Amino acid sequence: MRALVLSACGAAALAASLCASAADKPAPGSLDDALAVMRSHRFVDLTHAFAPGIPHWKGAPNETVKTLYTVGKDGFRINEYCHIGQWGTHVDPPAHFHDGLHTVDQIDPKDMLMPLVVIDVHDKAAKNPDYILSVQDIHSWEQRHGRIPRGAFVAMRTDWSKRWPDDKALANKDAAGVFHYPGWSMPVLKLLYEERGITASGHETTDTDPGAATTKDDYSLESYILGTNHYQIELLANLDQVPEAGALVWVTFPKVENGSGFPARVIAVVP
Repeated sequence: MRALVLSACGAAALAASLCASAADKPAPGSLDDALAVMRSHRFVDLTHAFAPGIPHWKGAPNETVKTLYTVGKDGFRINEYCHIGQWGTHVDPPAHFHDGLHTVDQIDPKDMLMPLVVIDVHDKAAKNPDYILSVQDIHSWEQRHGRIPRGAFVAMRTDWSKRWPDDKALANKDAAGVFHYPGWSMPVLKLLYEERGITASGHETTDTDPGAATTKDDYSLESYILGTNHYQIELLANLDQVPEAGALVWVTFPKVENGSGFPARVIAVVP
């Protein structure tokens, strides 16, 4: 009986100790606290406004806008917008290239808020418009900032968005009809998606693949990304206004049923 009493006393002491330890630990912050922290930082819009005539993929028709109702006549205004899904700053879901993989509405909301990693190669792209992102560019970033975090959104900064809204300047086509703009490389994408475990990636150009490849209708790099059942964002803006590391990014878009792409709103929260 004495052993049972001692055992019970020991259990009570242990429970009291655990409760005391828990009381000593600070309570996790509330969402109100998190919102206050977020609002204390700067917000940067990484999105182009879209309208008829903006730069777009070579095979896409132009947008049309029709006014159906006006404030003066009807008391309210409604416009009808007709454009392809891949219009302006937009999301490419896996189903854009691969049947059976995620459509726009199947992208998990948890995959829309991420650490933002910016690989800045704008100086190299200025010297060589055909610049292709290298594994060394990734390693150089990691030497400065540490390993790219799992679940990150990785953006390739080329400052190509400064050519917006000049379609000819973005396409940068020569007399022979060859496009000249920077792009990703397969070794980099495999490193990021297969080894670093990133959630998504994006760029300022109209395509994942460099212009020399898309001239020949080679979209193998975009197909690779989407084939991993991850999404990407094209035609980003204002990457020159965010740091290489330390920011967060929200990627938002309408929930289009069975959607193969749609305009997106991308916002960075900058420390």
